[in-house]
Amino acid sequence: MSNPPKKLKLHGFNNLTKSLSFSIYDISFALSAQHRSEYLEYIDEHYNADRLTDILKKVVEMIGANVLNIARQDYDPQGASVTILINEERSLTSAQTSLNEEQNPLRDSLVSHLDKSHICVHTYPESHPHNGISTFRADIEVSTCGLISPLKALNFLIHSFDPDVVTLDYRVRGFTRDVNGEKHYIDHAIDSIQNFMSEDIHALYKMIDVNVYQENIFHTKMLFKDFDIQRYLFGSGSQALEALDQDEASFLLKREIEEIFYGRNLPKP
Repeated sequence: MSNPPKKLKLHGFNNLTKSLSFSIYDISFALSAQHRSEYLEYIDEHYNADRLTDILKKVVEMIGANVLNIARQDYDPQGASVTILINEERSLTSAQTSLNEEQNPLRDSLVSHLDKSHICVHTYPESHPHNGISTFRADIEVSTCGLISPLKALNFLIHSFDPDVVTLDYRVRGFTRDVNGEKHYIDHAIDSIQNFMSEDIHALYKMIDVNVYQENIFHTKMLFKDFDIQRYLFGSGSQALEALDQDEASFLLKREIEEIFYGRNLPKP
């Protein structure tokens, strides 16, 4: 049995900033103008500012923070934004505390310390006017200071949007000092964002990492593994597409998904 990691005593507050950023993509085939209109109505209903606020409030609770301020806005014709300022009121009895929150014996004492963080989301619905492809992107950032970690909300956010493609960035910025004055640029072990994903998410998605370890930058791309045309067809009557039309829709959808996942346009056939 391995020994628990030795706690690192800090000089003052943990000044590291940890940022987790998502681009979450939902891709659908909505061929007619009516189908595209229905798709945009669906997005407005399910991902309006009120619903996004509810999702982000749950994130705040999950990472152990408190809401300071909420700003939200729906846009005409489509899209929404929500920003929540948050803080963690953590208890400290001295200027020395542990980098390991779970083993920190000072958490329940009387003197509170304030750290400042934020969570924000912006949505971008988009439809191709000719080939039936409609794409919804949600851009999310969870940025925290101190001991609270945005990685705690990773699985919840992925499940909340049930995306087809995800690009994830995690970065630790700044530094904090120990009691000897030595600077520390990260306070936890990480090889990949994938380390923090649940087994069911690993089973659903193909994943590729592009990491810059020496800069504490971690990037993961995710692609939903199983392609089923019924997952992507949208609009009244779309389930009754002829077989030939479904083949064409499958080709266009797979092409769109791969282009987003790899971040480049594929050669036209």
